[in-house]
Amino acid sequence: MTKDAYSDVFARLRRRKTLSLAAEMQWELLPPLTSGTQRVVITGGLEPAYEIGGDSFDYAINGSMVDLLVIDAVGHGLPAAVLASVAIGAYRHARRNRLDLPDLAAEINTAIASQLGASRFATAVLARLDVDTGRLRWINAGHPEPLIVRGSSLVQPPHCPPSRPLGLQDRKPVCCETRLEPGDRLVLYTDGITEARSPIGDFFGEQRLADFISAAAAAGDPAPETVRRLMRHVLQHQADQLQDDASIVVLEWRTGAERRLPL
Repeated sequence: MTKDAYSDVFARLRRRKTLSLAAEMQWELLPPLTSGTQRVVITGGLEPAYEIGGDSFDYAINGSMVDLLVIDAVGHGLPAAVLASVAIGAYRHARRNRLDLPDLAAEINTAIASQLGASRFATAVLARLDVDTGRLRWINAGHPEPLIVRGSSLVQPPHCPPSRPLGLQDRKPVCCETRLEPGDRLVLYTDGITEARSPIGDFFGEQRLADFISAAAAAGDPAPETVRRLMRHVLQHQADQLQDDASIVVLEWRTGAERRLPL
C-alpha cells in the first residue's frame, strides 16, 4: 500500500488488461477498499473494474464518528469520472472542515452546479454514524435507500424523503435519523447492483441483495469476504456483462468486545 504511492510496479502486476482513463481516475480517487477498527469495519466494491466511470465512494473514521458517501454520477466514461472527482473533492473539503451533513450536501451541490453546469448531477447517499451510540444520520439525494441487516433479517430504516440529486438542489436537503444495534450491517449501494439484469430479464433486486448479505452474516463471513462474493454473484447474475456501473459499501458496527477483527 505504501509503495503504490511512488511506484507503478504493483499496479502493473495486479492488472490483467489496460484500464480505461475514467477507471484509472476513479481507482486513484478511492480510499482503501477495506478499513477497520475495534468498533467498525468498512468494505467497498466497484465493478466493472476496468471500465468503471460514474460510481464511487468515500469514507472517513474520525474518532467516534464515521462518514460515508456513495455516489452515482450521471453518464458514463470520462465525463462521469470528472463529475465524481469534483463531487468527492468537494465532499472531502467540506468534511474536513467539520460541516454537518446538510452543509456537506450543499457544498457538493454547489461545486457540481458551478463547475459543470445545470445538466450534470449525481445521486448519492451521505451518512454519518456515531459508533459510541449507534446514532445514524443520512441524506438521500435521489438514490436507492440504505439497507440495514440485523442478524439474518432485513430492517427497513425509517422512510427518508429523497431530495433532488446533487447539482440540482435548490435548498439544503432533509437529514433523516435512526439507531443501529451492535452487529448491524449498513449497506449503501448504487442501482447497478439491484438493476443488474439476467439474460432473461430478471433484476437482481433489493430482496436478493438483502438475502445475500443476511446469509453471509449468519454464516459468520467478514464484511470484506461478503462484498467480494456479492460482486461476483452480481456479475454472474448478469452473465458477466454489466450494463451499468455497480458499487456497494458495507459498514459493520461492532461491539468492541470481539476477540478478533476479521479484515
